[in-house]
Amino acid sequence: MKRKNKITIYQVLPRLFGNRKKNPKPYGSLEVNGAGKFSDFTPETLEKINKSGFTHIWYTGIIEHATQTDYSSYGIHRDHKAIVKGKAGSPYAIKDYYDVDPDLADDIPNRMAEFEALIDRTHDAGMKVIIDFVPNHVSRQYHSDAKQPLVQDLGEQDDTTVAFDPMNNYYYLPGQSLVLHFGAKQEDFEYSEFPAKVTGNGCFSANPDRNDWYETVKLNYGIDYMNGGVCYFDPIPDTWHKMLDILLFWVGKGVDGFRCDMVELVPVEFWNWVIPKVKEEYTGLIFIAEAYIPENYKNYIRNGRFDYLYDKVGLYDTLRNVICGKAPAYTITRCWQATEGIQQNMLYFLENHDEQRIASDYFAGSAQAGYPGMIVTALMNTGPTMIYAGQELGERGMEEEGFSGCDGRTTIFDYWRIDTIQRWINDGKFDDKLLSDEEKTLQKSYMQLLNIARQEPVIANGSFFDLMYANNNNPHMNGHRQFAFLRKYEQDVILIAVNFDNTAQTIRIHIPEEAFNTLMIADNQPAILKDLFTGEECISTLTKACSYQVTIPAYSGKVLKFSYQFT
Repeated sequence: MKRKNKITIYQVLPRLFGNRKKNPKPYGSLEVNGAGKFSDFTPETLEKINKSGFTHIWYTGIIEHATQTDYSSYGIHRDHKAIVKGKAGSPYAIKDYYDVDPDLADDIPNRMAEFEALIDRTHDAGMKVIIDFVPNHVSRQYHSDAKQPLVQDLGEQDDTTVAFDPMNNYYYLPGQSLVLHFGAKQEDFEYSEFPAKVTGNGCFSANPDRNDWYETVKLNYGIDYMNGGVCYFDPIPDTWHKMLDILLFWVGKGVDGFRCDMVELVPVEFWNWVIPKVKEEYTGLIFIAEAYIPENYKNYIRNGRFDYLYDKVGLYDTLRNVICGKAPAYTITRCWQATEGIQQNMLYFLENHDEQRIASDYFAGSAQAGYPGMIVTALMNTGPTMIYAGQELGERGMEEEGFSGCDGRTTIFDYWRIDTIQRWINDGKFDDKLLSDEEKTLQKSYMQLLNIARQEPVIANGSFFDLMYANNNNPHMNGHRQFAFLRKYEQDVILIAVNFDNTAQTIRIHIPEEAFNTLMIADNQPAILKDLFTGEECISTLTKACSYQVTIPAYSGKVLKFSYQFT
């Protein structure tokens, strides 16, 4: 079998990552609070990220989106404040699929060239580039200033007198004007939209609620929702062709993959059509689906042609409950069982821009408490692992930034900064002196773990064997707070045991005969044992006749590699 490298993804919002403003103000403007730039990802910064254990960077918020900042002097269409969430705006309210966010440029007219240079620097640092593809909805005032002259804009040829036409790009509410009972004014006039378009989350009302995605409109992929969801996919709807052109545009810039937003709101038939077409021209691309309905997972892998899916509803939710003491550790078993056959396609994470920070008061209140869950996330399977910038430093997300409020998340709507990242970079010095001892220790632990995940062939290629069923009645192991499993590849076996408890635990793990038979491990054969966290080596053995004893620190784990080819 050809060895592969496990994908390890660093998600970062550039607007926040490189921002050096020390004391941002809630609801502060770009001028007051500042913003990170493409140029903040210097070769040294990218080298640091790569050495931290990452193969890919997901640059979140690259494509131009609606904002309250006025760039009209640069030929960029101005957005009405009433339909922009926060001063900076949501990265998922796309206003021009063919342009990049001007906030991120040092020289705004040269912004696309600056992004292309970032792609080159990322590749030179040994990593690949992922960006968002937002297919379901766009900003209410979508207008491409950067498209080529022969490219038709979304909605440009729509028949706005009908609610639905398979060749329309939007859905309409004929004869009705959009009514927003909230939001700001801009230059003393209200936002006007007639006929009203259907709101991005599928709100077929001219009066969307504050909790709707009111700043966006839903794209039409040929499904007539107003008449029972009848599908019109032949001939191919116009929106499909436009989305294909947009994907090809970005891969032509050197992008290596896409994290596709809310894929279940777009018909699987579209993905089945578009992904092969893009990959025909550009091999090696990866498509990652944000998906939340487990019964749809296999359909989006097999028929949707996605390479990887979020495992939010399964592993993330379960690990969160285990970390917070709301569920026993052995419930992790149910997660991989629920995705049996597609585990290698599941992307595991404990933080992203949508979720609360582990260290926040709304989650665990402690970054270290989440570390055993991160060990499981990184090492349990061959699929990708992802972390969100600042997670490795224990970022808490407990600031009152503006639109997002204090909710345990790092804002995506406001001009802000990430405190721990700002102190880590320390104006490009990377000297760590502004980090606390706890932050330094956590960062080192994450770096060790992610490099094991990325570099260890057993993790990238190996088989998996869950040991919990054989330890249900084990008096020397607490299945509520400890979890253990094996990974095997060629002549190497890794035993992984994690401890979700706040005190160190000495446990004895029973390894059943079935594990030896299934993984083809020689019983009681001496091996060179290496603790992959400490580097310590000795001669040891695994046997079904005697439980294997390990002492696991509080909120941590053991990763023990048995190498048989050297004995």
